Amino acid sequence: MLDDQVSTNQDDRCVSIAPREAAPGSVPEMEIKASLQALARMNRSGLRTEWRRLYRSNPPPRISRDLLLLAVAWKLQEKTCGGLTAATKNRIGRLAKTLEEEGDLGRSCAVRLKPGAQLIRQWRGETHTVEVLEDGFEWRGARHRSLSSVARTITGTRWSGPRFFGLKPKTMPAEQKEVGNA
Repeated sequence: MLDDQVSTNQDDRCVSIAPREAAPGSVPEMEIKASLQALARMNRSGLRTEWRRLYRSNPPPRISRDLLLLAVAWKLQEKTCGGLTAATKNRIGRLAKTLEEEGDLGRSCAVRLKPGAQLIRQWRGETHTVEVLEDGFEWRGARHRSLSSVARTITGTRWSGPRFFGLKPKTMPAEQKEVGNA
């Protein structure tokens, strides 16, 4: 399977390298393809040497050949195509920290709303449209700091704004969870 990923035939399933000017110090596209093919033929020792060259550290002692191959291939392509954005790296770091501290990513996977998005909710026969702003929300020309404030204004009672607009799932009462899991 891994050999198929680094081949250059028409059925190549590897993420293709977009043609563009090579960044200073990077390897041109044709050389990357040749390097990936050479990696697939390398033994474990050769891959460990490549790891040290690219990562400037020793690979983990018990890492498998397949994982070495993937990591070295990733690093070669990263040098040519660029890596993850700073925002993506930060998000991954936050998720890792949350997972380590709480053992659950459920809360971290909350919906992120972009400015300009519109939330639409039917309530008692009336359609309510809320626009997401940089610093809050707008409903019927009035600005609100939170979705809960909007939901409270619409319903006249306290609501979780994200739940009211369908951004959070409804939670089951404890008794139903136990019955469902039995």
